[in-house]
Amino acid sequence: MKKTLLLFVLMAAALVARAEDYRIAVIPKGTTHEFWKSIHAGAVKASRELQADGINAEIIWKGPLREDDREQQVQVVENFIARRVSGIVLAPLDARALVAPAETAVRVGIPVVIIDSGLNSTKPISTVSTDNYKGGVLGAHRLATLLNGEGKVILLRVLAGSTSTEQREAGFLDTIQKEYPGITVISSDQHAGATRDTAYRAAQNLLNRFGRDVTGVFAPNESSATGMLLALRDAGLAGGKVKFVGFDTGTQTLAALKTGDLQGLVVQNPFKMGYLGVKTIVASLRGQTVDKDIDTGCELVTLENLNDPATIDLITPPLSKYLD
Repeated sequence: MKKTLLLFVLMAAALVARAEDYRIAVIPKGTTHEFWKSIHAGAVKASRELQADGINAEIIWKGPLREDDREQQVQVVENFIARRVSGIVLAPLDARALVAPAETAVRVGIPVVIIDSGLNSTKPISTVSTDNYKGGVLGAHRLATLLNGEGKVILLRVLAGSTSTEQREAGFLDTIQKEYPGITVISSDQHAGATRDTAYRAAQNLLNRFGRDVTGVFAPNESSATGMLLALRDAGLAGGKVKFVGFDTGTQTLAALKTGDLQGLVVQNPFKMGYLGVKTIVASLRGQTVDKDIDTGCELVTLENLNDPATIDLITPPLSKYLD
């Protein structure tokens, strides 16, 4: 009888141990930009903290190389479903194209947390992201202040179907149109594409067309901002000749902020996004109630606040500590 009881206790303990053993797929939009490396580092930090608490949450990081490869991201999600991971943390490339694979995961018992960019579905348990519309509003106010409320500006869009950047674009345009009647948007229908190279070419085309008239530019993500930066330099319009506000931090854009080629960056907290994405999915797997929407915040970074301790923590996440 004692042996039977002991065996039962051991089996129960083994089941509990297995219940605390999770494989979490973290799927970014792309894998080349520094933004996604920050998300990866945050996810790893969450995994290590959970490990220290006796919860084995293995992070499996995989995403498409380019941020316009919807088909590959769909395949990545489908592959993780086939591998029966415990949960999926997903930054959807397209608010519509990723609905079917995400809802399939939920239907077969794999919970999904959305990060960075929205999905047109109510099935994910939570969305962990920036208030992207607010980010666009911050960008609009900064550019309008630099222009003293007057001028002609360009919005270089990113990719059709990307909810996060579309919300930033909407926040920017709505604010300029409603609050700054002295500013005219002379172009808002051109897309930068998925890479710095495509953004550079799109920015060159815009400056070739509007370079004599434009007084301000807003670029709503890292790659579009970097491409525009290079084009402004080539056209002799950098250094504040054309006021320039970007979005997200990168090596080149931060350097440009210091030299005066860029006058403002709306900055997210991708490290926190990856961290909370993993923490939220594991909390749900353990039966805890999680918030449906989690705002990770955004801030305006300028030359004036660049060296503030809070800004330094935000723009220089400890990547080397968490990524090999």
